[in-house]
Amino acid sequence: MNIKPFAVEEWMNAYETGAKYNIAETCVDSISLDELFELSGTDKDAFLNKLCARRLTYGAIEGSSDLKEGIASLYRTMAPQEIVPTHGASGGNHHVFYSLINPGDKVISIMPSYQQLYSIPASLGADVKIMHLKKENGYLPDVDELKKLAEGGVKMICLNNPNNPTGALIPEEILQKVIRIARGFDAYLLVDEVYRHLIQSDDWQPSIVDMYEKGISTSSMSKVFSLAGVRLGWIATHDKDALKQMWSHRDYNLISCGMIDDAIAALALKSKEAILKRNKKIIRENLAVLDEWIEKEPRLSYVKPEAGTTALVYYDFPVDSYTLCRQMYDACGAFVTPGDCFDEPCSMRIGYAADRDTLEKGLKAMSTFFRSLETK
Repeated sequence: MNIKPFAVEEWMNAYETGAKYNIAETCVDSISLDELFELSGTDKDAFLNKLCARRLTYGAIEGSSDLKEGIASLYRTMAPQEIVPTHGASGGNHHVFYSLINPGDKVISIMPSYQQLYSIPASLGADVKIMHLKKENGYLPDVDELKKLAEGGVKMICLNNPNNPTGALIPEEILQKVIRIARGFDAYLLVDEVYRHLIQSDDWQPSIVDMYEKGISTSSMSKVFSLAGVRLGWIATHDKDALKQMWSHRDYNLISCGMIDDAIAALALKSKEAILKRNKKIIRENLAVLDEWIEKEPRLSYVKPEAGTTALVYYDFPVDSYTLCRQMYDACGAFVTPGDCFDEPCSMRIGYAADRDTLEKGLKAMSTFFRSLETK
């Protein structure tokens, strides 16, 4: 299988561990097990004693009932048996394509987005059509362009909502228009919803699986629940044929998720309201910090995110984004992601959901670096 290098992940792998100010991270400020026990009101000793007494078998092959019931509770219409646990959302996205896409199938995906959504189907021999999201349109899908791309039939349409890297949130009325296009071709509609629930308003964010019978949602414990170290994600769909294919293919590449990950994730999902309250507070307060900083930086611009944990920030310095981000990393330790990882030149992705101190110090260091560029 030939596949393009995963640009954003290669960048993160190369520089993340040495960063002084990591504001490239996309998870909401991670929590420890001790913090999870505190947030959930769980007896730490009782939980750990029960876990440590378990034999380390495969566990529940299809996921424990507590886990699947917890995941289903994040949706309005999902049943536990319609949930397929995976190794993270990245494992979920890969598994959807691996199970449902064949060579020659037309797949429509957006850009900028998480690279999996177009590079994996392309590597499987799919006919991938790209719909470019435009800054001037708030990075929202152009329904007329989607109609043209879908002419002649389409097997799957891929979205990322909320969007990574821009933080754009697709309104329900646009999603309904996209659904009508997908339904007209009996197409799957895969939506990577890994940032769902992390919105700047108190409104309920609908999931594609609660709106469309062939909708497929992927997500994980990493971003919303601050538990990236628990390598657990999932696929959710009502479509029985898709579920049959995914369960069948799962035997070849997954078998089961780890029982320890399962137990920790199930506990977090039982405590979802407390974790969401914490994490919404972080992203709302931190976005205000980022927004105020950008207002004071004359050579930066962005479309203010409505959701998620990242913002795509444009600059007008005469240097490509890889060079700018490397020079900044070396000069002051501020770590962000080059926009060229998303085919968006002269920009950078900033993750604003770190602890506030790291964010503020990282932005201050960036300002100092930008001043040094202006004096050269």
